[in-house]
Amino acid sequence: MAHQETMASETSISLHTLACDATKLAGTYALRQVREDGHWYGEMKSNATITAEYVFLAQALGFSIEEDRDDLIKYFLSEQNTDGSWSLAYDFPGDVSVTAEAYFALCLLGLDRSHPAMASAREFTLSKGGIAKVRVFTRMFFACFGLFPWSAVPELPAELILLPAAAPMSIYQLASWARATVVPMLVIRHHRPIYALPNGRSSSNEYLDELWVDPTDKMVPYSPSLWSLWNDDLTAFGFTLADNILKALGGLRWFPSRKIALRHCVAWILERQEPEGDIGGIFPPLHAALFALALEGYGLESSPVRRGIDALQNTYAWRDSTGLRIQGCISPILDTILMTIGLIDSSLPAESPLVARSSRYLKAHQQLGNEGDWRVYNGNVPSGGFNFEYFNSWYPDIDDTAAAILAMVKQDPNLLDLGPILSAVQWILGLQNDDGGWAAFDRENNYLFLNKIPFSDMDSFCDPSTADVTGRVIECFGLNGKNPIPRFFIDDMSSATERAIDFLSTEQEADGSWYGRWGSNYIYGTSAVLCGLVYHLEGWDDTYPVMEKRHKVDTHAALDWLKRHQNPDGGWGERLESYYEPRLAGNGPSTASQTAWALMGLLAYLAPTDESITRGIQYLSRTQIKEGELAGSWKEDHYTGTGFPNHFYLCYTLYSQYFPMMALGRYTSLSGYRPLENLESTVEDHKGNSSDC
Repeated sequence: MAHQETMASETSISLHTLACDATKLAGTYALRQVREDGHWYGEMKSNATITAEYVFLAQALGFSIEEDRDDLIKYFLSEQNTDGSWSLAYDFPGDVSVTAEAYFALCLLGLDRSHPAMASAREFTLSKGGIAKVRVFTRMFFACFGLFPWSAVPELPAELILLPAAAPMSIYQLASWARATVVPMLVIRHHRPIYALPNGRSSSNEYLDELWVDPTDKMVPYSPSLWSLWNDDLTAFGFTLADNILKALGGLRWFPSRKIALRHCVAWILERQEPEGDIGGIFPPLHAALFALALEGYGLESSPVRRGIDALQNTYAWRDSTGLRIQGCISPILDTILMTIGLIDSSLPAESPLVARSSRYLKAHQQLGNEGDWRVYNGNVPSGGFNFEYFNSWYPDIDDTAAAILAMVKQDPNLLDLGPILSAVQWILGLQNDDGGWAAFDRENNYLFLNKIPFSDMDSFCDPSTADVTGRVIECFGLNGKNPIPRFFIDDMSSATERAIDFLSTEQEADGSWYGRWGSNYIYGTSAVLCGLVYHLEGWDDTYPVMEKRHKVDTHAALDWLKRHQNPDGGWGERLESYYEPRLAGNGPSTASQTAWALMGLLAYLAPTDESITRGIQYLSRTQIKEGELAGSWKEDHYTGTGFPNHFYLCYTLYSQYFPMMALGRYTSLSGYRPLENLESTVEDHKGNSSDC
């Protein structure tokens, strides 16, 4: 009854007024969040393993985190589920690896094992088979403390670093995130360290025996038997056989090349460490590198180790009322790009001082130097990409670069500063894959057989083309094509787009949707592709676009799919479980970010009066926070970002801010309104009451 009364109240107020008020309120919130130099930065949540592994590092290397002890414990306890587990994401089933790592971290932090949280965590872990069931990375970190035998961890010969890029297998054939993490792990796996725990140092430490179903047998296989693999998967059989041979040969530790290989690993790590201490822009490479450097003789006060720890504590750390945690990555460049697009889409003038500041900030972070692993196989491609962290000159990514182009073109519609845009376009063009699509970081990084390596139990050793990144790229190409830029760039973008659309036609699902690799899931992928395709539809109408005849891309089916999956409350949502259960595609509790994605896909093709669109706009208007310090934002607990499908998920806390702004802004613009034409006066005069645009 209350819901019906709310809906009736909405219909009594002009939807345009509701949308304009929501857009104004969102704009004032965005203005309150901007940093002094014109950038935005929101927390990126992941799961408890990141913070747990930071605690492991402190225990191993011996740096003090005592002053943060209470806040760390507070964070872990705030993330625990009622069944005693910790999960990969909010409202997601408990995970035995995450739970075991959180439990171990709490033990190291001194939480009494009789605490109810510890008792329920033990019960959950044992119900899932105990520590014997944890992932390979968890095994390795536990082995560093004698909690797992090193013989129960796959081998990683350090000589892998010596293989040339042209070899059948090379570190440069791994995805950028895997490559930057594996290189320091080569060092760790060579040394097989055993660090001291509060109960001492032992190669068979009993510190966590209560989490073992059978603590007398810790030599647990980490891969199926060779016989079963011979019958089922010859590639996995080959890698597992090689691992068994390496084990029989002692991991090649006695090879004359080992010292040379270790020196190359250390040099590789140090070359990629930023002056500020970061490595690769994400937690795992930096975390593993600090272990590796310490094992190779670098002390706590050495510059590389000190800078690395400072980066973890000053860049990755996030503290608030729920405690202290370490982020898996940070996203200030991405947040700034997308917030700027949201504001401009909501009619903030391009000449606004706020836009000018964010534009300067973005352009100052374009990667134009000589760094970058992407150069190994693409030496003739000039630099010009953007990354999404503060400090990451080695790994710019294609998705953020395409989004940066969109932001720069919207900031500078007359293209008075064309250089940064053309540099970014040229870099993206040089990294198009042979299948016509784009990946996240590299070109032709599609060696899917590498996911059969015993160490790869997260199916994430490769970086192939994806529909969502490809959709973003052709969107930025389409927006550029409407502006006066050099003819040869137009021709190159047109040719690349033709190939990209052919790729997208092969990736479209039978029901009309597209899979979302970097956002959850089919709603994200479908929206990204639709927003890109609309610029390239020759003679679009409501019956049959010319492009569809040529490329067999069914945009009508995609639009119908979005409409069919709208929830009764007017919003859209999709649970992370759709990554392993496709029948759940497009199904889940409504969220602000996923509703905005669906709306943007629909608004690119349909009139703002379409019923699905009006219901979606009503949902965003109704669920926006109206009062307090969070006024203008949306509450979103569910994770809608994806690191590795089925294994690692992300909650970009500003997703629920700038994506709804984009959707509301595009709706109000199509309806003839400009709610943020004067943002400063909006902030000064807004009283929380509805008013005409």
